[in-house]
Amino acid sequence: MYFADDKRYDTMVYNRCGNSGLKLPAVSLGFWHNFGDNCLYSNMKQLCFTAFDNGITHFDLANNYGPEPGSAEKNFGKILNQEMKAYRDEMIISTKAGYEMWPGPYGCRNGSRKYLLASLDQSLMRMGIDYVDIFYHHCLDPETPLEETMGALASAVQSGKALYVGISNYDGENLEKACKILTELKCPFVINQNRYSIFDRTIEKNGLKQTAAKLNKGIIAFSPLAQGLLTNRYLNGIPSDSRVARDNRY
Repeated sequence: MYFADDKRYDTMVYNRCGNSGLKLPAVSLGFWHNFGDNCLYSNMKQLCFTAFDNGITHFDLANNYGPEPGSAEKNFGKILNQEMKAYRDEMIISTKAGYEMWPGPYGCRNGSRKYLLASLDQSLMRMGIDYVDIFYHHCLDPETPLEETMGALASAVQSGKALYVGISNYDGENLEKACKILTELKCPFVINQNRYSIFDRTIEKNGLKQTAAKLNKGIIAFSPLAQGLLTNRYLNGIPSDSRVARDNRY
């Protein structure tokens, strides 16, 4: 059984998410890589323990994180329920839905009410929890009315299955439209997740960064180190234990 470091909150900085009451650590632990069906379970546990011991309270997942869709959530759920359950109320657990997840018209990339709410139920079952702290729509779906997608997020909160909602990979124009709908629905929308690094400054060009500031909504960056390219890891070639070497997707 895991016991957290008593000094875990001594040095971490916690920033308020937009103008909400929610505070997030300056660094979060993302489960896009290193937590799927192709990874060592012992390593996953140590990543979670080390993160929490250093004040990283936010664990960020999505339904399709794998490579096998759902496997990252399953592994996290096992770690949480077998090792870290006593600390659930000290954690912010987020998940997302929007990209391809299961076969057929209801699990493909979309923003329909059918897909989002079914996916959230599946995610909660995989992780063995009653609610997530943040539920995101993972990517804009031009074929579904934004009112339907945002209405589904609001329903997730109203049902008690999510405390806050967010959107991911939106631009400034659609952020403003989504915010207006969610405000009318009195839904606690607090955060935008987008790729952001010195290699990818898209959110500075598509209006997302400026609009988020105007609306007092938080921004959380994924791949801030460009998956290691902005560290010294690849300066002398491709290490044999790197994702680039092991996974043909990269």
